[in-house]
Amino acid sequence: MTVREARKSARGFASDGARNRLRYLALTSGGPLWRLVESSTALRRRVNATLIDQAVREMPPRPEPLSTMAPYTSWSSLTDRTYSGRHLPPAPNQEVGRPTVERAADLFDRDGEMILCPRSTVLFAYFAQWFTDGFLRGESTEPRDPRRSTSNHEVDLNPVYGLNAEATDAVRAHQGGLLKSQLINGGEFPPYLCENGKVKPEFSVLTAVRMEQLTDAQRDTLFATGGDRGNVQVGFTMMTVLFLREHNRVARILANENPDWDDERLFQTARNIVIVEVVRLVVEEYINHIAPYHFRFLLDPRLSRTLRHAPWQRQNWASVEFNLVYRWHSLVPSSLVVGDTELPLARTLFGAALLPGPGLGRVFEDASEQRAGRIGLFNTDPLLRPVELSSIADARTLGLASYNDYRAHCRFPRARDFGQVSGDPRVLDALSDRYRSVDDLELYVGLFAEEPGSPAAVLPPLLTKIIAIDAFSQALTNPLLAPRVLTAATFTRTGMRVIAETRTIGDVLARNTPEDPRPRSVSMTWRGAPR
Repeated sequence: MTVREARKSARGFASDGARNRLRYLALTSGGPLWRLVESSTALRRRVNATLIDQAVREMPPRPEPLSTMAPYTSWSSLTDRTYSGRHLPPAPNQEVGRPTVERAADLFDRDGEMILCPRSTVLFAYFAQWFTDGFLRGESTEPRDPRRSTSNHEVDLNPVYGLNAEATDAVRAHQGGLLKSQLINGGEFPPYLCENGKVKPEFSVLTAVRMEQLTDAQRDTLFATGGDRGNVQVGFTMMTVLFLREHNRVARILANENPDWDDERLFQTARNIVIVEVVRLVVEEYINHIAPYHFRFLLDPRLSRTLRHAPWQRQNWASVEFNLVYRWHSLVPSSLVVGDTELPLARTLFGAALLPGPGLGRVFEDASEQRAGRIGLFNTDPLLRPVELSSIADARTLGLASYNDYRAHCRFPRARDFGQVSGDPRVLDALSDRYRSVDDLELYVGLFAEEPGSPAAVLPPLLTKIIAIDAFSQALTNPLLAPRVLTAATFTRTGMRVIAETRTIGDVLARNTPEDPRPRSVSMTWRGAPR
């Protein structure tokens, strides 16, 4: 161990606390022992349930006493989910000891070469945005109210199926349980939303964010998707197209096996199957990519029964903190490879027209071969600076408690100085220059100022813990995973088999590119990532 590594290890114990650090070291060391644990099905299930339960219990469970409705508890604040939940009560004096919003946002600016993530590909960035935008949905009207939410608070694939029954009805073919689609270059895609710059009558209840900024020609390239963000960026569109194809593939299988079923039952059963497929991808590919552990989490069908008495088995309600901690803009490179072309980030916005040429398989492989940026300060493309500005401003408007208050809430010791946040001299100088003390450091900046716990880690410690708590509790409380629901009676034997065979995005892609069935290398993890 070098002197620098020794100092970093000592700082880790001091800033993370011995209990947190020892658990982290146990999970990231002793690979052969963890492989032995995984070799026993019964033992793996028991350890899996225990580790998940322990991770979620690191913060007090839902229901939260407060929401963004008011700084006190009322019946309305406990039931009106058009507001976001919140973990800690609002704190006063948001501007005291802090820089202006503009100066705080300067801490995120990428002013040179992108700092590369040691582990992640662009596919990870694409999936993270697509998956979380389904339930972390702020109000989109102007002027914005950061207290309000348009979320269903569930992992329900509303980017594909829509937020409400009207949107779902508009994207359904109403035949064979299928979603509406068209063939382009032999591949299945959603139909176009507009014609001659106008939304088609059949899609009048659908919307697309920022469509008013586009020309008529650009509007005519937009796909009709259940969610209003389906065209916002090429990665989001890729994911929506893939799971539209998977839905229709599953619906066709069900129709062939159940000729007496009507359109409604075929559609609803296929929808159930695809939602649980995505939940499985979240646990077994996405969370396992984030966690630099030797033990690999799994979506065990028995998990809900094992953990049915856990205090966090409550109705989902996304919190405002969870929304803010998922602003991983630094993952996104300043240019992205799509097909044969490297495009500036701006050219990939509203990029549905980019997909049919190279084909879905190729663009997924491109995203898997390009490295993402490191999540942290000084690494956000200038195009995304306005989002960093609004994130900091929203957090202050909502009166979010300090970085140190959230450390204590998540069972970390409070940082005593900026040196326990980061050992990077640039970060230390920038924080010291802008904040009166470490107790004035705001959550949004502090989360991204922290250093990762190891070279293989994607996220720093506090961010990792908050993500684990909310991601597990959001995904695993899905009603489709309830013991009496997750059965062949709900999904059919074929549906249960499809779910069991789905462990990676690559599995889904391989089943859904008949126009170009060649094997593709598809992964959220960079092939040269440290192990």
